[in-house]
Amino acid sequence: MATITVLRAGPLTTIQDWPGRVGYWKVGVPPSGPMDDLSFRLANRAVGNPEHAAGLEATMMGPALRFAEATVVAVTGAPAVVTINGISVPQWVSHPVAAGDVLDVGPATDLGMRVYVAVGGGVDAEDYLGSKSTFTLGRFGGLAGRTLADGDELRSARLPVGVTGRVLGDEQPAFTHSWQLGVTVGPHSAPEFFTADDIDDLFGTDYEVHFNSDRTGIRLIGPKPRWARTDGGEAGLHPSNIHDNAYSVGALDFTGDTPILLGPDGPSLGGFVCPVTVVTAQRWKLGQLKPGDTVRFVPVRSDQTASPSQTGLGRRACFVDVLSAGGDPDGGILGSTTTADGTTSVTYRRSGDDNILVEYGDMHLDLALRARVHALSERIDAERPAGLIDLTPGIRSLQVKADPDVWSQERMLAWLNECESQLPAAEDLVVPSRTVHLPLSWDDPATREAIERYMLGVRSDAPWCPWNIEFIRRMNGLGSVDDVHEIVFDASYLVLGLGDVYLGAPVAVPLDPRHRLVTTKYNPARTWTPENAVGIGGAYMCIYGMEGPGGYQFVGRTTQVWNHRYPSQAPGFEPEHPWLLRFFDQIRWYPVSSDELLDMRADVAAGRGDSVRISHGSFSLAEHQRFLDRNAADIARRRTTMEAARAEERERWSRQGEFAVVAAIDAVGHEEAMDEGKVA
Repeated sequence: MATITVLRAGPLTTIQDWPGRVGYWKVGVPPSGPMDDLSFRLANRAVGNPEHAAGLEATMMGPALRFAEATVVAVTGAPAVVTINGISVPQWVSHPVAAGDVLDVGPATDLGMRVYVAVGGGVDAEDYLGSKSTFTLGRFGGLAGRTLADGDELRSARLPVGVTGRVLGDEQPAFTHSWQLGVTVGPHSAPEFFTADDIDDLFGTDYEVHFNSDRTGIRLIGPKPRWARTDGGEAGLHPSNIHDNAYSVGALDFTGDTPILLGPDGPSLGGFVCPVTVVTAQRWKLGQLKPGDTVRFVPVRSDQTASPSQTGLGRRACFVDVLSAGGDPDGGILGSTTTADGTTSVTYRRSGDDNILVEYGDMHLDLALRARVHALSERIDAERPAGLIDLTPGIRSLQVKADPDVWSQERMLAWLNECESQLPAAEDLVVPSRTVHLPLSWDDPATREAIERYMLGVRSDAPWCPWNIEFIRRMNGLGSVDDVHEIVFDASYLVLGLGDVYLGAPVAVPLDPRHRLVTTKYNPARTWTPENAVGIGGAYMCIYGMEGPGGYQFVGRTTQVWNHRYPSQAPGFEPEHPWLLRFFDQIRWYPVSSDELLDMRADVAAGRGDSVRISHGSFSLAEHQRFLDRNAADIARRRTTMEAARAEERERWSRQGEFAVVAAIDAVGHEEAMDEGKVA
């Protein structure tokens, strides 16, 4: 029986809970949850709910709700006009409502962006992967994975209700148009990636919030970095490019020259540098930044930040200014060591006050480095120390996320050093490795449509237009596009990461270096990419887990890698979870026509068919190294040819003013997609 009727939903109202969907960062599932966790949790406290009770988040304008039974409500967050049966009532305090009463939450007024509604007993909703939070891009959680609509009916979760009351003035967060955000330096700062002047600019600039911002990220307008590098090497032509690593919520992600603060619906994995990260206790502010507001980054020491578990005065949220004597002087590097055999460097990078990014070796693609990442992850996961939240592997790194109140970075660093000294040699790695045969519709009509949309709506003169496959051919010095086709279908792609573009989407690399076609990504990014498009960016292949923006160069389209029927089983998927692929799987393509692919996609969606074919085996790093040694001369010859072709392409770009064109587009804010790192 419905207990709440949505008379007016507002433009963007969703069901959220706190702390959201935790523990699935490694497969590209974001936490979601309230973007302003502090206002949300204070609303629950006001009505006597447990902190984890689900409530409503409304963006720009709140809902109108009619209650079928007596309960208690509270409205917090951005200032708004709130009425019960037409009579104005204050925010930040609980109010009883009787059966038939109507709560009406108007638009956010001058300050802030999001309003929160808590109902005694909580709001009932779909529980998906341990949370009721809505992730609209993935179409799950909340009410059918979508925003609320007029006429929707909600039920009470009937959780036990405790003491109700008022949120005191010095507990309420302060709202402003001129925000300050406390940040820690790292993981990617000066002098490796940015110049010292870039970092001075970052801390000395009032960045403006761009209108093209949402729960995935807050786009900012500010000075263009000078950069400490000319390019990203194997990772891409732009100096912001790196081999894919895990992101933190609150990281300032430079996608090209554009800074974006990553939100709770943002990406877990991507290939762009992040010079600073908002500390956990300050991330509530991301939910209240509105277009036209300004943001000033204030460096703070990671061991002197407020506790994120606090909702009272200890959170320091009632102050607009961030009180700080300065940040950590280490440039974001907590420490370094070498592996037990002395062959490989290990760098520990700070990523906020709740993550350490463990990075192996030099910045180049080496499967031995990914093997070390796997060994460390297995070692940590076997012990699961108190406070550990997530382990997210990248290409040559592992992000270790912990509750800073339980496991401080200082203690975490010491323990990680101890773990490293106990790890076996990388060459001893042998892991289960399935071969997953998937259909590929080459140069699929859906990808052609995406390119056409890009040319019409973003830019028509990009070097990769009008045909991405021809661009890939040119970038790699191949004789014809048929050579691109042959290489893609001959390659065996080893899955190194999951979630590069959300929802179990693989980032994979050909085992044979001669099959590693290297490209740069779209810049600006696409505004639309069809679900399960297949693309190449840098040296990596990716399958897009869902529709959205994107930047990888298209080669075709395949079947689903995320089971939207979960928990019902789909062909090739395991019943325990909704993602298809595992780390160290090997993807092999077999050709199908576009019509055949549409039939296969319909079969997978309906839970039938046999388009996915899986065989079991193993991957041995020592055996792979012997293969590389046997073919070293031919691999080197091919690499030389490809590098010469890329140098020629870069020179062509320079002559044609391509770098200046991209910079100009970035400067006027025409880049429509939120972030290539989020959607690769």
